[in-house]
Amino acid sequence: MSFRSAVITFPGSNCDRDMADALEKVSGNAPFRVWHGDAELPSGLDFIALPGGFSYGDYLRSGAMAARSPIMQAVIAAANAGVPVLGVCNGFQVLTESGLLPGALMRNAGIRFVCREVALTVANSQSLFTGGYSQGQRIVIPVAHHDGNYFADDATLDRLEGGGRVAFRYAEQVNGSARDIAGILNEAGNVLGMMPHPERMIEAAHGGMDGRALFERVVKGLVGA
Repeated sequence: MSFRSAVITFPGSNCDRDMADALEKVSGNAPFRVWHGDAELPSGLDFIALPGGFSYGDYLRSGAMAARSPIMQAVIAAANAGVPVLGVCNGFQVLTESGLLPGALMRNAGIRFVCREVALTVANSQSLFTGGYSQGQRIVIPVAHHDGNYFADDATLDRLEGGGRVAFRYAEQVNGSARDIAGILNEAGNVLGMMPHPERMIEAAHGGMDGRALFERVVKGLVGA
């Protein structure tokens, strides 16, 4: 069975090709490449990815303008209908700015761009995205961001933790994120936003393969491949 996915490209996206390559290598099917100005998504999608980069140059706030691109109305509708959506780095920022995920991504503590491999722990191994990992597993995934400091009020953070919606945590200090949060799920579990880049760790040539299990689990969970 074919895996129908789409990668959304905004002006300033710079990881859309990486995301598309990862999806094709793992699933065997090339994703649709969708421009931010399109009004509709391809029909019958199994999966949607919002890639990293600097949409609109991070003008105003990171992801704020991209969240209001024409295609995002279709992405929001698809997510609300249950289609799995992954937002990585800038994609995570777009998900919070569009209201699909709570909280906000602020300027890194220390006001520095962070670009390196970081250790994460898997906080929830029961989701569509994280089922290929073990609970508490330590993995290494690259980050590259200036505004990755996750913030939400204490009540929201308590709800995320109480509902098993924290997917990944930083195992070390990276950007000042509240409660070391590196990735969160929506209440339904079909939307994941994360700052680290799993698409950059899917084959040995990348220096590691800790990101591959995320994509493999999604494909297997959706189409049984």
